Amino acid sequence: MRLLICLLVSVTTFAQDWPQFRGNPRLTGVATSSLSSSLKLLWTWDSGDLIESSPAIVGSSVYVASHSSKLAALDLASGRPRWEYRTDGEVGESSPAVADGIAYVGDLNGVVHAVDVASGKGLWKHKTFSEVKSSPAVVGNRVLIGSYDESLYALDAKTGKVVWTVKTNGPVHCTPAVDAGLTYVSGCDAKFRAVRVNDGVEAFVVDAEAYIGASPALAEQFAFFGTYENQVLGVNLATRKVSWTYEHPQRKFPFYASAAITGDKVLVGGRDKMLHCLNARTGKALWTFLTRARIDSSPAVVGARVYFGSNDGRVYGLDVTTGNKIWEYEVGAAISASVAIGQGRLVVAAQDNKVYCFGP
Repeated sequence: MRLLICLLVSVTTFAQDWPQFRGNPRLTGVATSSLSSSLKLLWTWDSGDLIESSPAIVGSSVYVASHSSKLAALDLASGRPRWEYRTDGEVGESSPAVADGIAYVGDLNGVVHAVDVASGKGLWKHKTFSEVKSSPAVVGNRVLIGSYDESLYALDAKTGKVVWTVKTNGPVHCTPAVDAGLTYVSGCDAKFRAVRVNDGVEAFVVDAEAYIGASPALAEQFAFFGTYENQVLGVNLATRKVSWTYEHPQRKFPFYASAAITGDKVLVGGRDKMLHCLNARTGKALWTFLTRARIDSSPAVVGARVYFGSNDGRVYGLDVTTGNKIWEYEVGAAISASVAIGQGRLVVAAQDNKVYCFGP
C-alpha cells in the first residue's frame, strides 16, 4: 500500500503560502514553498508577551498571535508590524488561519475573531462558552474551530453566525483536519470523530482509548496522531479502525505535538525529547533523533528536510531519510509553537516573546 499526499491549497492563497496551522487542511505539515538549505537569521520581532501560537504566512505577510491579546501582521521581508488587532483575551495556542482576505483566530476568553487582512480591522466575533485553544480551519464559506466548552463549531466565514455545532464529551483542543467533505477531530474525550462539513452530522467515531491533545494528520485513507498514553496511532479511515500503534520500547512519555506526513513516513515529536520517524504503513520506527528537552513543536517538512523546535531552545533541521542533523539554531528560549514555512522563509515563535524569521 502506498500513501500519497495531496495538499489542498485554497484558491485565495498563493502556492508558496502557509495559510493555517500545519500548512493545509489535511494538517500534513508539508510546505509547498522551497527553502534554502543554508539558513540564517533575518529578523526578530518582540510581541511583548508569551507566544504559543504558530505563525501563518500568506503573500508578503506573517500573522502571529500572542498572550499580549493581539493578532499582528508583520512584513515578511523586514519583520516590521503592518497592523495589530486587539483580541478580547490572551491568545494561547490558537494559530491564525487566513483565507479570502480574512484572518481568523480564537482567544482564551472563548472568542473567535475575524479580521480584515488589508486594514487590521475586526469584521466579526463569535463568543463560545469556554476558552479556545483550537486553531481555525477554513473550508469554503465555513470556519471550523473547537472550544473547551466541549463543542466543535462551524461558523459562517463572512458573518460568524453558527451553522452547526457538534457536542463531544471533553474539550475540543485540536485543530480540525479536513478532506473530501469530512472534518476529523482527535478529542480530549479519547474519541476520534469524523463529521460531515455540510451539516455537522457525525459520520463515525473511533475509540482511541487515550486522552488526545494533538491534531490529526491525514494521508489518503489514514489519520495519524499521538496520545497522552505514550502512543502514536494510525487509523484506517476506510475500515474505521486503529490499524497500528507505536510506542517507544523504553521511553514512556506523552505525544502532544501533531504529526507531519511525507511519502510513507510519519514524523512526530514527543515529550520524551525525541523526534520519531515511523513507517506510515506499519508504525515501525525508522529512526529517532534526541534533543535536550521535550518536543511540543510540530514538525514542518520541505523537500527531504524536516524542521521543528524543542523546549531546549533550539530549532533543528534533519534529513528525513536518515534522521541526521543538517542544521541547528539556538534561540535560547523554549519553543513550543510549531514551525511555518512559506515564501522561502522559515518562521517560528519562542517563549522569549519573539518571532524568528530565517532565510538565505
